[in-house]
Amino acid sequence: MPIVLFLIVDAISTNLNDTCYSAAIHELVNRHSVQRLSSLTQSAISLSSILSPALGVGLYSFVGFTGFIGLEIIATIAAFGVMLTMHFHYQPRNQQIAPQSHHDQLKSFRLGITYMQSRTMIKLTILLSVILNFFYTAVTIGTPYILKAQLHTSNGPVGVLETGSAIGMLLGSLMLSIFPTGNQTRLFWKLMMPVLVIDIQIGLLGLLFSTSQSAANYAIIGSLIMGILALALVILNITFQVYLQQTVPTQLLGRVVATMTTVNSLLLIGYTLLLLKPLHQAIRTDQSSSI
Repeated sequence: MPIVLFLIVDAISTNLNDTCYSAAIHELVNRHSVQRLSSLTQSAISLSSILSPALGVGLYSFVGFTGFIGLEIIATIAAFGVMLTMHFHYQPRNQQIAPQSHHDQLKSFRLGITYMQSRTMIKLTILLSVILNFFYTAVTIGTPYILKAQLHTSNGPVGVLETGSAIGMLLGSLMLSIFPTGNQTRLFWKLMMPVLVIDIQIGLLGLLFSTSQSAANYAIIGSLIMGILALALVILNITFQVYLQQTVPTQLLGRVVATMTTVNSLLLIGYTLLLLKPLHQAIRTDQSSSI
C-alpha cells in the first residue's frame, strides 16, 4: 500500500508540474524561443534516458537503496531551487477570454472546452496525438515482449532497441534546436511527414519480426527503425507543442494541455480494461496446457 500511495501522489505531482510548465512557457521565453526551449528540454530528457541506466546501476551498487532515496530527495530539492531562480514575465490577460470569477472552476473548465470546440485544428491534432502516442506506447511495450516471449532472444536486443529509440529522440530534439522552424508556414507537411515516417517504421518493424530469425538483425536493424520512429515522433510532438504555444491564449493553455493528457490517459485505461479479460483467459489456457 505505501508503494501504491507513493506512485499515485508522484503521478499526480508529475502531471500538475508538466501542465503548469506547459502553461508557463509564454512567461519564461518569447514566442520565437518556444521551439528552441522545447527542443532543448526534450534533448535533456533523451540524454538522461541514454545515460541513466548505466549511471543508475553504478550508483545503486555504490550507495544502495536507502542512499538512492536520499539522492532522489537531494535532486528534487535542487530542481526546486532552480525553479525559484526563474523569472516569469506575466502577460496581461484578455478580459474577454479570462473567466470573471477565479472561484468558478466549473465555468473555467467549460470555457476551455468551448474554446477547443471552436478550434477544429486543435481537435484534429489532439486526436492525432492520442492515436500516435497510443500506437507508440503499444510498440515500446510490445516490442520487448515479442523479442523475449515470441522470438526467444536474450536481453541484449531489447536494450539495443531502447538505446536506439533514446538516441533518435535526442537527435530529433537537437535538430529542432539547431534548425528552428517556429513559423506556421507549411504546417500541414510539418505534421504529416513525421506521421508518414512513423507509419512506415511501424510497418518495417513488423516486417522485421515476421521475416528475420537473427538476433543481430533484431538489434541492428530494429534499433535503426526505432531510432527513426522516435526521431519522427519527437519532431511531431515538438511541432505540435510549438503550434499550441503560439496560437492558444496563455490563460487557456494549461486547460488545453491538461485535456490532451486526460484524453491520452483515458484511452490507455480503456485499452487496458479491454485487455483484462483476453489476458486472463490466455493465462488460464497457458497454465492448463503446461499442466
